[in-house]
Amino acid sequence: MMNTPELTTVIREGSSLYRRKLPINYKRTCQCGRTNINCMTAKEWLKSQIGVWQFNYEARDIRDKSMHPATFPISLAKKVIQLFTHEGELVLDPFVGSGTTLVAARDCNRNAVGFDLQEKYIDLCGERLSQGSLFNEVKQIAIQDDARRIPYYFEPETISLIWTSPPYANLLNRERKNKSRRSRNNEQLGKVEQYSQDPMDLGTMQLDEYTRAMGDIYESLLPLLRHKAHCVINVPDMWWENKRITIHVSLIEELRRRGYELRNIIIWDRTNIVNRIGIFGWPSNYITMGVTFEYLLDFWRPPTETEKSKG
Repeated sequence: MMNTPELTTVIREGSSLYRRKLPINYKRTCQCGRTNINCMTAKEWLKSQIGVWQFNYEARDIRDKSMHPATFPISLAKKVIQLFTHEGELVLDPFVGSGTTLVAARDCNRNAVGFDLQEKYIDLCGERLSQGSLFNEVKQIAIQDDARRIPYYFEPETISLIWTSPPYANLLNRERKNKSRRSRNNEQLGKVEQYSQDPMDLGTMQLDEYTRAMGDIYESLLPLLRHKAHCVINVPDMWWENKRITIHVSLIEELRRRGYELRNIIIWDRTNIVNRIGIFGWPSNYITMGVTFEYLLDFWRPPTETEKSKG
């Protein structure tokens, strides 16, 4: 299936392709070996084996929290996409937000589709995708729809990578009371930063409800993944009422129950990009500064019995 010129950048309710199978390419266009999982050189592969990653922002990145409350660098998305896909293959972001995954996929010559409930974020994706592209043979699409409806759009085993930074339960849906910021004059103190007021939005849910909802969504996505294709989720933990809320542990356990196999846990070291922060817990209560690192949870769809026998 090839990309077609009439395939638009943005799809919403009322569009001809709304909740219909997308005519978008999903097959590799590179000349890599059949068993290669990516187009990387041996030198690039070696660098990627390090389990702690750092990234920098660039001019195209969105860092303004008034535009989106939780963003990540284009360079992070490019790293994940290049590590787990070939040129021409199809990337899915179930919670596309500001569209960084789509921009990164375009840079990497990959096809990509991203979903979000909120019209303002789909509009933002459209704006970012309206800028020039180095490649004409790949397509990136932003769709305003619930992640629970994603299976309407794809045939089984056509997706080579699921990559996202999902809404983090109600991590943002609470008043900012971080003591280290009380002496700082900024716009975050005392503010509730959240994705939306939509009750279907995962960012408004308590952790147990959030984990079940994520499990339901990812279980429905599993048949869309090729066997041995990867699923990478960027997520932090949080401190609440002096307790560590281990969101990453909850997601690992839930996705394992839903048929995914955990392959790697990578640490995103954010110490080079966080703003100046104050002291936490001193002198009686040691806690790590959560803003300085996040988790990249790498799962895959387990191989078939035939694939296992081939090694």
